[in-house]
Amino acid sequence: MATERVRSVATPQAGTGVLATNKVIRNTYLLLSMTLAFSAAMAFVALAVGAQPVHWLVMLAVFIGMPFGIQALRNSVWALPLTFAFTGIMGYILGPIVGLYLSLPNGPAIVGGALASTAVVFVGLSAYALVTRKDFSFLGGFVFVGLLVALAAIIANLFLALPALSLAISSAVVLLISAAILWDTSRMVHDGETNYVVMTVSLFANIYVLFMHLMNLFALLSGDN
Repeated sequence: MATERVRSVATPQAGTGVLATNKVIRNTYLLLSMTLAFSAAMAFVALAVGAQPVHWLVMLAVFIGMPFGIQALRNSVWALPLTFAFTGIMGYILGPIVGLYLSLPNGPAIVGGALASTAVVFVGLSAYALVTRKDFSFLGGFVFVGLLVALAAIIANLFLALPALSLAISSAVVLLISAAILWDTSRMVHDGETNYVVMTVSLFANIYVLFMHLMNLFALLSGDN
């Protein structure tokens, strides 16, 4: 009788937890698709008006600073508009960068290949984490430290301009972002993250960085730099 009573109490709670998790996942991917579409539209606008590339410090400030602001306002009415502002600005910044790659001899193939690869990697890893329900929380520390090291190497190579180092950095970042996608997806399933705006921003950043470095890899491996 005691066992049956425990089951009768625990089962509804477990069911409620699963429903809440599924709701977060559904809302996250819905918002993510909307922000990706908005970001892509802003990138096309930047290309159409011939926008010039922004300084890397400005890009870094927006990419790091705005997510901190969204995190601080995660439970306010400003979280959603700030998310669209962040993804829109990053899309506009991306436009001139994509334009530079398109201007290369194999530009359309480079950008198209990077875009397709980004979609395959993200969808494949996200689906794996969601279907298997494996806990990838152990990757968090590795991803954080790895990205800090990669950021330092990227800044150093802005002055060194070594193609071999650029290839090594982009290869490492692709692996780190792949791990970050597994970790972020796992956060929704196992770590009880209930704020879909925060998850959207994190996954958007993963996709953005992955696409940037895949473009660099495709350019380097094709002989265009």
